[in-house]
Amino acid sequence: MKIAIAQLNPIIGDLTGNAQAILEAAKKAADLGAKLLLTPELSLCGYPPRDLLLMPSFVEGMATVLSKLAQDLPENLAVLVGTVEPNPKAEFNGGKPLFNSIALLEKGKIKQLFYKRLLPTYDVFDEDRYFEPGLETSYFILEGIRIGVTICEDLWNDEEFWGKRTYAANPIADLAQIGVDFTVNVSASPYSVGKPDLRKAMLSHSAVRYQQPIIYTNQIGGNDDLIFDGSSFAVNRQGKLICALASFETEIATIEFDEKTQDLVSGTIADRPENSDEEIWLALVLGVQDYAHKCGFSKVLIGLSGGIDSSLVAAIAREALGAENVLGVLMPSPYSSDHSVKDALALARNLGISTHTLPIANLMHAYDESLINIFAGTEFGIAEENIQSRIRGNLLMAIANKFGYLLLSTGNKSEMAVGYCTLYGDMNGGLAAIADVPKTRVYSICKWLNRHREIIPENVLEKPPSAELKPGQVDQDSLPPYDVLDDILEKLIHDRLSIAQIVASGHDTAVVQKVVKLVSRAEFKRRQAPPGLKITDRAFGTGWRMPIASRISY
Repeated sequence: MKIAIAQLNPIIGDLTGNAQAILEAAKKAADLGAKLLLTPELSLCGYPPRDLLLMPSFVEGMATVLSKLAQDLPENLAVLVGTVEPNPKAEFNGGKPLFNSIALLEKGKIKQLFYKRLLPTYDVFDEDRYFEPGLETSYFILEGIRIGVTICEDLWNDEEFWGKRTYAANPIADLAQIGVDFTVNVSASPYSVGKPDLRKAMLSHSAVRYQQPIIYTNQIGGNDDLIFDGSSFAVNRQGKLICALASFETEIATIEFDEKTQDLVSGTIADRPENSDEEIWLALVLGVQDYAHKCGFSKVLIGLSGGIDSSLVAAIAREALGAENVLGVLMPSPYSSDHSVKDALALARNLGISTHTLPIANLMHAYDESLINIFAGTEFGIAEENIQSRIRGNLLMAIANKFGYLLLSTGNKSEMAVGYCTLYGDMNGGLAAIADVPKTRVYSICKWLNRHREIIPENVLEKPPSAELKPGQVDQDSLPPYDVLDDILEKLIHDRLSIAQIVASGHDTAVVQKVVKLVSRAEFKRRQAPPGLKITDRAFGTGWRMPIASRISY
């Protein structure tokens, strides 16, 4: 029996459009001779729908569209579609009002419904807010073959692989016990660095442990701060990878189950990104592209400083939307170095994007004149420095408003962590493209981009990073070297180590204490930042829920 995998990119809430994409995939699958088509988790509404699920009309609309889709599908093809199903017992017995569901559509009807059993409530996930967990082991029979059905998290609870159990139930163990021929998993699993390989290792382990082939189908696309990489695949009973779809691309592929050997037959294996820098690059390009298109923008705007962060964001934007849809704005001040302007213009030439230059000296002077009396008797300091950034932020927002551009902010994760950024200045924007990319990784990606030809000007890579808000300023006037800072931040934010543990790993006590204090004090800034594309397992976004008014003891 041939099974098709549809790696789809839904738009959240676009029920009709998503159903049409499923229908088109079904027609292709039927043409390829498939008998079963797999689509991702909540493929009908897109993941995550969040509080759209609290709207009765939205849930009712999903049921209507699902019924119509069942009637439109090819006659000889069974299709698994991600949807939601009301919980009829909730009003009387308590519990959440919905089930995260998979509908088996066959011969014009909704033949069976399966419910997600394990509901994640960590990181960016909040499924217990909406869904009641399913209790039954889910499978169906197609052409005499028993096929187990799991939804995303249902496969993430193997205590032998993780060294612990997070949930009481283990759905794949239950499926093995009832003797399914193979298991399918339909997912909307957000991307983070290295996660595609982690999924393959995990399911390979489960396939061997439970002696059943597994087919994994994942959503792709950017939805707000989340990026979904796809990277769908299949493993046989021996845990060997026998089919793999491309990462970050919409794709349909088929794989065959051999009833004689009771195993999956080898299929096509797509090329993987060559390293983590390419993987992150592809994720960020997709994230910017989808955020712009799904929010209705065709053009983006970037403030070009001649620094490495704005250079990387401009390169991402050009790749995502095309050079003709990217505008770089230079806003030199009296403190801007000649090489900053030259580097920004060199970058624009390399990328083929348009630029416009708006000097801000006169605007700075006007602010100084307005504040001269109230600032009298004080020293030049951060307040005056930040005015420059806010002038630039104002100009960029004016252009964005005037012409309907999406403004991309350019701050990296290291800066966002310690507050080395200005509210209503360089933090302005509709999307923070590299807000989850540490400074050291920014350099690494830029060097990878330059592997064949110069895209990021060499001087940008070599010069000390600087905000250039006062004469001779460099970032290390205020911050530790970025390799030191990023290692401390990794241990603090990702590994959740204490100050004592970070110091014990080899860092200076005073430096660690300073960084921890900066991270805590910058929380109010992060709360007001634009959405930032998530590429790590601990990002300043949906999954980051730290208090602002607090006295944290690490």
